[in-house]
Amino acid sequence: MVWVLLILTLVAVAVLAMRRAPLWQWAFAALVIGALSRISTDNGLWLMTDLLGWILALLPAVILGLLSLTPIRKLVLTGPAYGIVKSILPRVSRTEQEALDAGTVGWDAELFSGRPDWTKLLGVRKPTLSTEEQAFLDGPCEKVCSMIDDWDTRNNRADMPPAVWTYLKEQGFLGMLIGREHGGLGFSAQAQSQVVSKIASRSIAAGITVMVPNSLGPGELLEKYGTDAQKKKYLGRLARGQEVPCFALTGPHAGSDAAGMRDVGVVCYDMYEGKKTLGVKLSWDKRYITLAPVATLLGLAFHLHDPEHLIGETDNVGITLALVPAKYPGVKIGRRHYPSRSAFMNGPTQGRNVFIPMDFLIGGKEYVGQGWRMLMECLSTGRAISLPAIGTVSIKHALRVTSAYARIRRQFGIPVGLMEGVAEPLSRMVRSSYTFEASRALTASMVDEGQRPSVLSALLKYRTTEAMRDRFNDAMDIHGGRAVQDGPSNYLFSGYATVPVAITVEGANILTRTLITFAQGALRAHPYLYAEISAAQNKDKRSGIAAFDKAFTGHVSFILRNMAGSFLHAISGGRFASTPVDHEMARWYRQLSRYSQSFALVGDWTVAFLGGDLKRKQRLSGRMADILSDLYLLSSVLKRYEDDGRIEEDRPVVNAIARDLIFSMEQSFAAVFANFPNVVLRNLMRVLVFPLGRHAKPASDRETYRLARSVLQPGAFRDRLTKGTYVSMDPKDVTGVLEDALIKITGAAEIETKFIRAIKKGVIERRLDRDAISDAVEKGVLTEAEAATLRLADQATDKVIKVDDFEPDELGSKQLRRERPSVEEAAE
Repeated sequence: MVWVLLILTLVAVAVLAMRRAPLWQWAFAALVIGALSRISTDNGLWLMTDLLGWILALLPAVILGLLSLTPIRKLVLTGPAYGIVKSILPRVSRTEQEALDAGTVGWDAELFSGRPDWTKLLGVRKPTLSTEEQAFLDGPCEKVCSMIDDWDTRNNRADMPPAVWTYLKEQGFLGMLIGREHGGLGFSAQAQSQVVSKIASRSIAAGITVMVPNSLGPGELLEKYGTDAQKKKYLGRLARGQEVPCFALTGPHAGSDAAGMRDVGVVCYDMYEGKKTLGVKLSWDKRYITLAPVATLLGLAFHLHDPEHLIGETDNVGITLALVPAKYPGVKIGRRHYPSRSAFMNGPTQGRNVFIPMDFLIGGKEYVGQGWRMLMECLSTGRAISLPAIGTVSIKHALRVTSAYARIRRQFGIPVGLMEGVAEPLSRMVRSSYTFEASRALTASMVDEGQRPSVLSALLKYRTTEAMRDRFNDAMDIHGGRAVQDGPSNYLFSGYATVPVAITVEGANILTRTLITFAQGALRAHPYLYAEISAAQNKDKRSGIAAFDKAFTGHVSFILRNMAGSFLHAISGGRFASTPVDHEMARWYRQLSRYSQSFALVGDWTVAFLGGDLKRKQRLSGRMADILSDLYLLSSVLKRYEDDGRIEEDRPVVNAIARDLIFSMEQSFAAVFANFPNVVLRNLMRVLVFPLGRHAKPASDRETYRLARSVLQPGAFRDRLTKGTYVSMDPKDVTGVLEDALIKITGAAEIETKFIRAIKKGVIERRLDRDAISDAVEKGVLTEAEAATLRLADQATDKVIKVDDFEPDELGSKQLRRERPSVEEAAE
């Protein structure tokens, strides 16, 4: 009977926890179990022979029953807990609060909940373009790509040619996000992302040039917050390229901690256009400002002070934004920076005691002090479009050129792509191309639905650009010496050199991963934590306790369900987890559901135990961010497979990606447990998440080898993986040479096999002083027609493997050369 009661108790606890039952149901269950326990020990007699035993048996039911009454619960539990939390909780600063309030939560909240609602994922609109957007992508976007010579841009000019600048301005590339009512293109986020992607696949410098005005720039700020007069004055000119904008946020002493900027503005009266005018006297020192050297319109962020209370009752008004013409008196645009030798314009700007009227403040007086919120809201959408687009297309471009090169280039008598050592990195490129295109498209679609995914855009930025770095390294490894010799025919080096820029801008990856993604996500996307913190900081104690009681009781039931759910899913291998589909991908949805449940448990306990120390325990926070991002990437991959119509040819790559991500999550969980500072919680989490141990394995060598082989020839699969990259079919173009050679090589594959076989048998010999193809004809190995086909393939191969060379004094820009110091100067 004892075992029966124990099993009954465990089942009841599991059911109640999974159902997130209210307290009165827990009280009723405790009453039944307590009564049964006494009846069984009293031999089934309903006699109160042991009053103390009955009291002890029913005490849990009584306590739970009393706690189910709100007044009593507030008095003995949530009220005291409210006081404790209020006393130990650090105050959230204004800038932190504005960052938390910026953006929206969506699928990230579902992952934090542990019970993802699949309709919210599969219901996100498929990546689609309007007829006008597709025509722009196929027309002006293709044309400007064909106009760009990346080597000339970055080596000879260190800038785009005037014709390219003119075309970008005239065709509206710099005003894609500006509404049509203001003369802009009014494109969707999906279209902006794809336009930036295609241009960046030709030249990352050109991609960044187009990206910036359509990301965190004055255009978006004016559209959302500008006054009617500001919109009328500037939006049309920005849309037509008559104004080139930049936005100055980062300074020498404020990088990732942009809220710590030292730039200030003081409200005062001064003369403007001959009249005494209310305005702001500004001083700033900014650097790393993209487009600053060519900008005509300068956006500025600064701390606004009002010591004389000319516009309100507050001395320190807060971060405020202004829009200042670049040629305005006192504005200084400095010399340009040269980030990673990339040709996009970037430079510093300064100003000292520059007086501007109040009309220059974006949004006017109504939005003074709200600049940080404005920036964070714009960044949450801009960051979801910009760097993920460049990172993703860089991965796809690397795959496109490397898959061709790996088939064309032969060593030891076979294409290098058939070697297992080469196939391994090539397969990684295949998996990354599918994964990050899926996440790029999904996130852009979320923005088009009105979401502002601040957490998802942050994690996507750091994961995409890190993958960009890794895949460029893979591509360079496969190309070997061909990749490191820079010149007009090198199609990899420019992207490779620009990787640090993508890693650094819009939030350095190290801090985005370790400080922002999980910590901000836990507060914003957790179903109860933010509500508890807000309640604890409520100045009205009565309403604060009421809100805290509601959130706290919900949080307790959330914890219990996470414990039960994680353990049950773990011992069942996720077989009973939810899935929205009934086909072969159902198992991955179940695994995604299982690990989302585990993430909810571990994330909740990590935040609860570490509290304010979460910012200090950055390695733990970073690993939790990795788990969250793996969950999102797997969600994106499964969504893409559905949206694409479950293409059978794509199934192996989806399976391989899923295996890798599940394995990665298990490794991250294990690292969290191994380093968690509390030994009791560490072991309890390990038991709840991995009671039977860790069993996930990454994609096998056989799977990955097949994926690598599948892209070594032209076809729909290769085209689908690299869709959105600029592909030239001109055999004189730097990438057209590759495409032309790949077609000729694969077309001559059978002829080449006979030719190579004859070489191995010693029938013919490859030597510089002989024409081996003519020898093959003479020996009857090839026909004249076959020899002609093979010769064309051979000539195409020679063009591909050729590298550039220069005269000793041919390289270098005279503008960037520095005279060697004289002996006297050197001595000084």
